[in-house]
Amino acid sequence: MTDEIEFYTNPNSRGRMVRWMLEELGVPYRTQVVEYGPAMKSPEYLAINPMGKVPSLVHGDTIITECAAICAYLADAFPAAGLAPPLADRGDYYRWLFFAAGPVEAAVACKAMGIEPDEKQSMTVGFGSFDAVVDTLEHAVKGRKHIAGPNFSAADVYVGSQIGWGLAFGTIEKRQALVDYWEGLAARPACKRASELDDAGT
Repeated sequence: MTDEIEFYTNPNSRGRMVRWMLEELGVPYRTQVVEYGPAMKSPEYLAINPMGKVPSLVHGDTIITECAAICAYLADAFPAAGLAPPLADRGDYYRWLFFAAGPVEAAVACKAMGIEPDEKQSMTVGFGSFDAVVDTLEHAVKGRKHIAGPNFSAADVYVGSQIGWGLAFGTIEKRQALVDYWEGLAARPACKRASELDDAGT
């Protein structure tokens, strides 16, 4: 695909995950920084993302929102980068991408807001309990460089970003397996480049 990629983001947002994914791909893209406040709720931006949130991606005639979806889309749109396993080997890839997008995101957000389901409620909420989610995440990465097989993939970008964010802000406890997994990913050149670009606000 040769259509231009337009990346709508804010350096202080989950857009940092997508920036890393774009840097791993090594393809050109144009960054549109969207400020918090009226700009995110403007008619022009709501036409791209009705939620009025970042990140969003426009690739030719295709609009993609939601970080996990954007990462999965980019891996498929640019297969030469090798950021998605072969279809027959995508069980863990899809599992962990959407585990992080669903249970991890919800459990961490609820915990940060002081919302903890009781035993009965935990049977209803999708994540069960915060401890169960973190235990599962720890087990998934323990002793592994990559979460979805022997090779680095878009799942590492997304899951790793969730872990790195949680460790940095104290919303996920610093269990050694999580720290080791994140540190290995954070050392990747593309991850460093992405952080530098976001820290510079560009």
